[in-house]
Amino acid sequence: MGRVFGALLWLITILTVWMFVSKKWWLPPAITEHGPAYDRQFLVTIIIVGIAFAGAQIALGYMLWRYGARRDSSRGIYSHGNNRVEMLCTAVTAVVFITMALFGQRVWAQLHFHEAPPGSAQVHVVAQQFQWNFQYPGADNIFGRTDPAKIKDAELNFVGLDDADPAAKDDQVVTTLVMPAGRDVELTMTSKDVTHDIWVPELRFKQDVVPGMNIKVHFKPVKTGRFELACAELCGQLHYKMKSYLIVLPEADYDALLRLPQAQFQARITELNKQPLGLPGEQY
Repeated sequence: MGRVFGALLWLITILTVWMFVSKKWWLPPAITEHGPAYDRQFLVTIIIVGIAFAGAQIALGYMLWRYGARRDSSRGIYSHGNNRVEMLCTAVTAVVFITMALFGQRVWAQLHFHEAPPGSAQVHVVAQQFQWNFQYPGADNIFGRTDPAKIKDAELNFVGLDDADPAAKDDQVVTTLVMPAGRDVELTMTSKDVTHDIWVPELRFKQDVVPGMNIKVHFKPVKTGRFELACAELCGQLHYKMKSYLIVLPEADYDALLRLPQAQFQARITELNKQPLGLPGEQY
């Protein structure tokens, strides 16, 4: 049976490596400026980890093939370890993973640690069980004042807009995230209840949304289309319902959308959500 298990392990290893090399189930196309850098880092990580994985499984399969079916009565050889070998393996592993982390951190920091460029489109994200709320500043490009005491879901005031603030009159709050292509976008994210996680695979962006924190991140979409937006954090019994969509529009169309009155804004969002998922001409 040792040879059978060894051969089976080799077969599983080959199939696993083939799944990645063939890219049959691969990442969707990136639609952000930073996306290619993320993909390169991901590919480097996959190659390094893949080599270690394949090497370990091939060696294990050989041991099963070579020694798994021995019928002689000779005693096995036991090793108490080798401190030098263990220290060398630990050091090499640490260097590899720390190097990958440093290269990855450079890309990640561009989104989280640097200020958004002037003129960036601003969107406030307020998560709740089990809905995403996206607040836009309207034609004046100024967000209205919000107050947690004014949050009344029954009255559709999901973010606590203060009607007494003139800047709040043209603010729009919908459950669809809309961005302009070709312009930096800054998201300011918080949660009303538990930790959520906003995730759009095509953005190469995934971020926990935490109660009591205003988390800022910025990036530049470069391709238009409509894409699925999910909550990637188990946030309660109806977690499966917490889904939405991202729509990336040409910059002129986005600016025109923000100038629309509330009723027309909502109608336009409904119309845009009828588009197929994916990039134009490459729908899923």
